Amino acid sequence: MTLNATLASSLFGYTAPSAGSDPAAAIAMLKRATAPGAEAKGVAHERKDPVVITAMAQFDKALAHAKDLKSALGDPRVLAVLLPGVGLADQMAYPGLAQRALVADPTAKKGILTQVDAKWKTAATTLGLFGKGLDGLKDPALQQKLKDNYVAYQYQKSLDAQQPGISDALYFISNASAKAGNVYNVMGDRILRRVVTGALELPQQLAVQPIQDQAKAITNRLPMDKLKDPQQVYKVAQRYLLVTAQNPPASTPPDIATLAMSLRV
Repeated sequence: MTLNATLASSLFGYTAPSAGSDPAAAIAMLKRATAPGAEAKGVAHERKDPVVITAMAQFDKALAHAKDLKSALGDPRVLAVLLPGVGLADQMAYPGLAQRALVADPTAKKGILTQVDAKWKTAATTLGLFGKGLDGLKDPALQQKLKDNYVAYQYQKSLDAQQPGISDALYFISNASAKAGNVYNVMGDRILRRVVTGALELPQQLAVQPIQDQAKAITNRLPMDKLKDPQQVYKVAQRYLLVTAQNPPASTPPDIATLAMSLRV
């Protein structure tokens, strides 16, 4: 059975998009991306890409010549792999912040990690560099996991280049059930929130309303218990892609590094 715009509308409650977009292609790509072995195959392909190979070689070279942890975290060759590897691909313009935040104590009740986005604290916890110096970053196991995450990031980035929003949808499928039943848990995860509000076609202005009103707007349209059902989760992801096909983002979302990888370090 061929999925066209009319059928997509009847199946998912989706408004037929304007000429030029292709909801059928979005759904077909999600199906391919979630097929058994698809991610492993895609990541293996990215690992052979010359750009990826060069970036990882430069990462190794920069670490080998770094004098200390601060200089390593200020080197763009290190950050090019490390930041995507810990979900901070959108923070490349802030090496000074990386030098401070990624070496801070993530358990401290005061300090820089309490003043910046929570994803920095997550990254600092993941890396575990507090009090370890350069040797902590040079740990072979950590380096390998950062590289693996970087390659996975590149794979997710390539998917979004083909179909905007696909990496969001994959992340949602993998993680929504863990937050099912509590709308505030969903709202607290920026990607889950983006998928849910996008699928429900809630206006961006919702973000300026009181948190309770935001929660009510979501749960009135999507009871959170539905996210315990994998089929319902998949359906929400499909609808998000259909909406995104109609209104593609101006650029790739900055946090795709955290999607299918889910910070494997």
